[in-house]
Amino acid sequence: MRRAVLAFGSTVAGLILLLSFRSHSGTAASAGVGAAGSGSGSSASAAGSGSSGGSSGSMSGSGATAPASPSAPAVSAAPGSKVVTGDVINSPYGPSQVAVTLTGNKITKVTVLQHTDDGMNSQEIDGNALPKLTAETLTAQSAKIDAVSGASYTSAGYIKSLQSALDKA
Repeated sequence: MRRAVLAFGSTVAGLILLLSFRSHSGTAASAGVGAAGSGSGSSASAAGSGSSGGSSGSMSGSGATAPASPSAPAVSAAPGSKVVTGDVINSPYGPSQVAVTLTGNKITKVTVLQHTDDGMNSQEIDGNALPKLTAETLTAQSAKIDAVSGASYTSAGYIKSLQSALDKA
């Protein structure tokens, strides 16, 4: 009888702990991860421009669109260039926002102003995905790029913010 009570109590305690566990903190940190070759101080290595077989073009994520924040880091442009900041796209793992530098009608640089930041896992994913997305953007010269496999929210936020910046331009 005593074992049954202990087993039942342990099961209830375990279920309470399991159901109260929160895996995502929901904090959003703004960090500048620059485009490949921009010389930003991030620890992300500029990976190759290959992409995985994600969906292309219109990504349907659960992120809502918000106007660009006035406290976003300033992005400088070379003479004759124009910098356009995309909307902030929120996801369960944090916001995403990019700024695009255009020279004429050509995308010359993409700067990530905000990216998902929900701990070490997000840093690993973003460190791999953002250089690939940036390189693919510079190659495609549009927002019609493939998502990076394993980085669905990062890819969706990046692509939506990129598209909003190109729409503003």
